[in-house]
Amino acid sequence: MTWSAQQYSLFEAERTRPVRDLLSAVPPKEVAWAADLGCGPGNSTEVLLHRCPDAAITGVDSSSDMLDAARERLPGLRFQQADIAAWQPSDPYDLILANASLQWIPDHAALFPQLAGCLTPGGSLAIQMPDNQDEPVKRLLRQVAASPRWADRLGDERSTRFPRHPATWYYDLLTPHCRRVDIWRTTYWHVLPGGVDAIVEWFKGSALRPFLALLDPQEQPAFLQDYRDALAQAYPVQADGSVLLPIPRFFLVATR
Repeated sequence: MTWSAQQYSLFEAERTRPVRDLLSAVPPKEVAWAADLGCGPGNSTEVLLHRCPDAAITGVDSSSDMLDAARERLPGLRFQQADIAAWQPSDPYDLILANASLQWIPDHAALFPQLAGCLTPGGSLAIQMPDNQDEPVKRLLRQVAASPRWADRLGDERSTRFPRHPATWYYDLLTPHCRRVDIWRTTYWHVLPGGVDAIVEWFKGSALRPFLALLDPQEQPAFLQDYRDALAQAYPVQADGSVLLPIPRFFLVATR
């Protein structure tokens, strides 16, 4: 699968708001070294820079297209192309940010304690992940993929699901490594002026990617149309032509 910085950034304001809320909950501490894991086109990294203007910040992402956009946006910062699941810094960090990135990595039982171990004393691991697997937008995507028209090409749709654990699981996982673990969940109701088509465009930059990657380019428009038709039944258009897209998000700040 390839990432498109341009597609992802179509809804930058909406995608950036959660990282502001996340970083506002990080306990005060002088930050000399900070990292943004899964930095994408640099929108989250820019928020991190405003939060820690004197820190040496490293953005990490596996996508060259995303990193090109991030470097253009923030030329004074360091960006590194790497698999964040295997990221092993040589020195500890005061703040590690992962905004809407760790849900793509399956083994949280190993990853989260490993990241906590990369913190300085008093340092924080700040994580935000979408928690919308049960929302119509995700359920309908799985249903369309499993329909007779698409099932033979898309295979086992379970491979596209993000790892999911309850808050208690993450708390028990991290409390042996951190003195404070703060967890909460927020639902954002995003107003999308483009109607149902805007929902399709939103997820073309994220959750639709694994499905589209398994289809030939000439098949993709038909799949997207089937998905759009299903969404139209679940997301009514408001009087002004907009749709409201609720996205629940899971937040975690673990401080060592």
